[in-house]
Parts: sequence; C-alpha cells; structure tokens
Amino acid sequence: MDFQSQQGLYFCVVKHKLNNKMKSVKVVLAGLVMMVGSAAFAQEQRPMYEVYSMMVFNFVKYVQWPANENGKEFVIGVVGNTDIYNTLNTWYGGKAKGTKSYVIKKFNNASEVTDCQVVFIDRSKSNEFEAVNNKVKGKGTLVVTDRNGLGTKGSCINFKTVDDKLRFELNQQAIEASNLKVAGALSSMAILI
Repeated sequence: MDFQSQQGLYFCVVKHKLNNKMKSVKVVLAGLVMMVGSAAFAQEQRPMYEVYSMMVFNFVKYVQWPANENGKEFVIGVVGNTDIYNTLNTWYGGKAKGTKSYVIKKFNNASEVTDCQVVFIDRSKSNEFEAVNNKVKGKGTLVVTDRNGLGTKGSCINFKTVDDKLRFELNQQAIEASNLKVAGALSSMAILI
C-alpha cells in the first residue's frame, strides 16, 4: 500500500472515531434536554415529592461511585419524607442498576442512617444534616438536601428555588470529599458552589 492510500485509510479511521464521539455527545445532550425538560414539565404537572424523587434518581445517572463498591445493593436512603420514600420505592425499588439492585431505605433521623450510596435529607429534617453528613463523610455517599444554605455547608447537591423554578446547587468540594465524580453534563445544569 502506498503512502497516499495509507493516509486516506488513516483519515477514514479518524473520521469514523470522530463520528462515533459526536453520536455519544448527541445522545448525552439529548438525555440532558429530556431530564431538564421532564423536570420542568413535572414541576407543573406532578406533586413536588414526585419531582424530587425523579431528580434524585436522575442524579444517580451522572455520578460515578468509587470502584471498590462490591455489594449487590445500590442504596438510596431518605431521611424524613415518607412521600419521597414511597415514590422512590414504588418507582425504582428492586430495579436493576448494572449488577446491583436499587434498595430504598427510610430513616427517621441521623442515628438510623446506615451505608448508602445516596441519602436525601428532607427539608423537615434539615436540622439533622450535620449529623448525617458526618456519619457518611468519605464513604462514597451522595448527600442531597432541600434547604437554603446546606449546599455551602457541605451537601453534595442542594435543591433551591430560583424564579419559581426548582434548581440545584452542586458543591464540588463536597463531591470530591465524598470520593465521587460528577459528569460534566450534570455540572453544566447546576448552580456551582
């Protein structure tokens, strides 16, 4: 094969790889548009506990947990809100997440919290934030809260209402301290703190 043929083959391979990457980017962007669009639609049509449940579950798709997670369960804990717990459990409990299954646990207070990959602390239990956060710190737990100020106090993700729209803050230092990695797609939708 002469040099010109080799060069043509090389450019075909590079073009193919770029096309595949662009397809992946388009798929991720389409997913983000659907997530944001469905959250906006859901806010107008659904009870807020369903919107929170959907968003907490969607966050999971954009977070990478430490590789040493060997258990068969992916646990989402809910501190304080029975409606969110029931919704998460009905919609996602027992469903597969890779080789694991989603398990949704209800905790009444910080002392009941056990190992979780995600823990949602409801506004009604925000006074328990520091106790919960200290209990799961450094254990690969995504802490999600719903009270102004908790994002800056160390919550990984904190819901916030801006111009009558539900948004979320993402605390990059808290994410790193929890040994988690967040996809750029999630960061681009968040209020970064």
